[in-house]
Amino acid sequence: MTTDGVPAAAPVTRLVEEFHKLPGIGPKMANRLTYYLIRMPEEDARSLAEAIVAVKERIVLCSQCYNIADSEPCAICANPNRDRSRICVVEEALDIVALERTGSYRGLYHVLHGVISPMNGIGPDALRIRQLLPRLDSGSVQEVILATNPNLEGEATSMYIQRLIAPLVPRVTRPARGLPVGGDLEYADALTLGSAIEGRQDFT
Repeated sequence: MTTDGVPAAAPVTRLVEEFHKLPGIGPKMANRLTYYLIRMPEEDARSLAEAIVAVKERIVLCSQCYNIADSEPCAICANPNRDRSRICVVEEALDIVALERTGSYRGLYHVLHGVISPMNGIGPDALRIRQLLPRLDSGSVQEVILATNPNLEGEATSMYIQRLIAPLVPRVTRPARGLPVGGDLEYADALTLGSAIEGRQDFT
């Protein structure tokens, strides 16, 4: 294999190929990252490698909310000061980071790890939807907030979940429409996202 038309050493070629597998990383960016690492001090490169290995070895999915965590249960589920009468359903763990940054929500979470997308062959069974139902059986949960992204797949996913859980929980809501259509929660600024959560509306 060559990089930018120049034959590359086997370790370089392998690293370029591995970077190219990452989402959003094209051939040119893969080359840039690879040659940046080659110039990086060895100590920094080893620290990066150890951090990657640690993520794979130490990170788990919380058995209650399916958030990414380094403890079981995760710190949010284990916190006795969280409001256990509310569960906010999000697409990805990064959405929790965005919502926590607002300081407007103090309930629990449930991470789906994706959205329903027939075009990509992703159905409800590929997500963590069914795992939400046992959490509603006790009757202690009074509200479920469906905070999926305001795009076609997110809306379809919310509608599916709403029909599934409506008989199990007194109130199903979603964030107010202050969020831009087609945007992702993780990229929303804290003020907009916080206002959307505080002004949430009943799911209709």
